[in-house]
Amino acid sequence: MNKTDHQSGAAVRPPEVGSDVSGLQSPATALWRYIGLMVLAALPLVFLAKDPYWLNIIAFTYLMGGLAAAWNIIGGFGGQFSLGHGVFFGIGAYATAFFTTRYGLSPWLIMVPAAVVAALVAMLISWPTFRLRGPFFAIATMAFNEVAFVLANHFDTFTGGPRGIMIPFKAGFSNMIFRERWQYAVLMFVFVAVVIGISVWLRRSRLGYYLLAVREDEDAARASGINVLGVKLKGMALSAFLTAIGGTLFTMYLRFIDPPTLFTLQDVGVKFALLSLIGGVGTIAGPLLGAALVVPFENFLRAELADALPGMNLAILGLLMVLAALFMKRGVVGAIEDLVRKFKSKKGGP
Repeated sequence: MNKTDHQSGAAVRPPEVGSDVSGLQSPATALWRYIGLMVLAALPLVFLAKDPYWLNIIAFTYLMGGLAAAWNIIGGFGGQFSLGHGVFFGIGAYATAFFTTRYGLSPWLIMVPAAVVAALVAMLISWPTFRLRGPFFAIATMAFNEVAFVLANHFDTFTGGPRGIMIPFKAGFSNMIFRERWQYAVLMFVFVAVVIGISVWLRRSRLGYYLLAVREDEDAARASGINVLGVKLKGMALSAFLTAIGGTLFTMYLRFIDPPTLFTLQDVGVKFALLSLIGGVGTIAGPLLGAALVVPFENFLRAELADALPGMNLAILGLLMVLAALFMKRGVVGAIEDLVRKFKSKKGGP
């Protein structure tokens, strides 16, 4: 399936990156695969709806899956390995906390304007950094995350500084505060379903094809007439927009935020990327699958080892991530595809 740039007349063929849930199939096939993925994702919520412990894990799994899928738009489809998404996450979180506590506004009213601001900030800081490639771009985005941490500690009028911001418990749909955990889990499920739905649409859109072309060979994409910088900026803006919405949901779920919670590199700056890498970067199902594997396991390690061996849970998790990167270069989704391919080849053999 070819897409043509009407300005240049050049044909851009999306690279084959593996048959994820959207693949490059017909729209009907992509839709049914998306529905199937969402049905599977909803099963834990259906069967564990009465267990508060598991509901908390499920809610965070959906949230982190949605955030990883948002990162995957620019990091997986566009090939721009950002470690600064904590900035956009923090914009959504702090804007929500500030305006709800200071002016009593509903988070539903704040969420989209805050996400628009995050998208504009993303374009502003990405315009110079997109001229860097590879590890230099990743280091530059990491620096923005650290700058945001310093600013959040300094401007305590807006952010509460090191003491953070506590949001009072006033249950109600308009306040995005619920008495039951299953209600939060449903909200997070809607978030991940929307983000993955956007990813499915994006993979079949002109922008999605251009992002994939830029990822595979930036120079060739530019030579074919693609506005490489413009494509990157659009992808980053969309990714930041969705990430900021996740920041709003995170804030209203915890009802407390501070700089270490939002800008700690291993908790935010790297985690979105790692979940996508483990699940399958550049695929549709990969980010959600990565979250489904890592978030529950991380909670288990924290509960079992944090008191007896402080820090050991992080060491084990880091080791597993390294092993996954070494032996499953295309993530879990890629490993599953390889197994299916081998099975089909054996079945079709003599």
